[in-house]
Amino acid sequence: MTTDPFILYSLARNLFNMDETYPPGDEHVVEAIGRTRVVIRGGRVVEVGEPVIGDCPLARRFAVPVTSMEPGAIRANMEARIRSFGMCTPRREVISETDFVLFGASELMMEGLRSGLLDAAVLACDGAGTVVVYDPALVQGIGGRMSGLVKTTPYSAVVERIRGAGGAVVFPGTAAIDQVGGARYALKHGSERIAVTVAGIGTAEDVRAAAPTALIIAVHTTGLSRDEAERLVAVADIATACASRTVREAARPKALVQGGMGVPIFAMTPRGKALVMAKLAATTMPLLVKGGPLPPADHHGCPDPLV
Repeated sequence: MTTDPFILYSLARNLFNMDETYPPGDEHVVEAIGRTRVVIRGGRVVEVGEPVIGDCPLARRFAVPVTSMEPGAIRANMEARIRSFGMCTPRREVISETDFVLFGASELMMEGLRSGLLDAAVLACDGAGTVVVYDPALVQGIGGRMSGLVKTTPYSAVVERIRGAGGAVVFPGTAAIDQVGGARYALKHGSERIAVTVAGIGTAEDVRAAAPTALIIAVHTTGLSRDEAERLVAVADIATACASRTVREAARPKALVQGGMGVPIFAMTPRGKALVMAKLAATTMPLLVKGGPLPPADHHGCPDPLV
């Protein structure tokens, strides 16, 4: 049991939401574990929907594991994120250099910025909306612990924290999530080699039209139709499979590299492959590299069911 006064104060502030004020209409909507709709207001989880899958190997590895896809377990995980790093609150922490998974979108972009393959990353942050990030630790601090952000409310404290770390908040007054606008902002301000995370085939195609040279990383793909999955792997440089059966099937004849097994990512282009290979070169983790058709036909260890 710690007696450090600073740690005790931090724990108390996290628990009781001290030093936090929330603007009128404060609301965040996240499609989180198992594509479950979660609504957060005033630093508290006020709504948890029904998950669309029954099990996820990645969720079992969370700091607060979700071993059963039930609303109560998902609520507990989301509340732990609020307490630990201030997700969807004004005290949101935005800096981290810790890999949460080997082939996550933020982990890949972090390595891209470190290695010089990328100049900037465009992603979404709760409390700020679309952001353009140039620092590896900032991209990981924002993206490594956030997934499926649908809607958010701007907090001046979070906006200033991101700016203080060298990032740009594209729509500070509204915290809009607009990846096309983010890509245009990054290009306009001098970044040529940009990566953009996208959720949804419409956004992916719009980003490709607006920024033809962008490296597109498709995330949050659970539930895509077969047509959507085919269009996605045709336009994305990297596609995360999440719990999508259709993305796995669409990627099979086209992917150049697969990273991971249970919840894999697929590099669909040489630029996507280069980013994955840079991550492999940088990691100290033991690796097994094996040639063969992708993905393996055996879905053992994947989310269940694949949808």
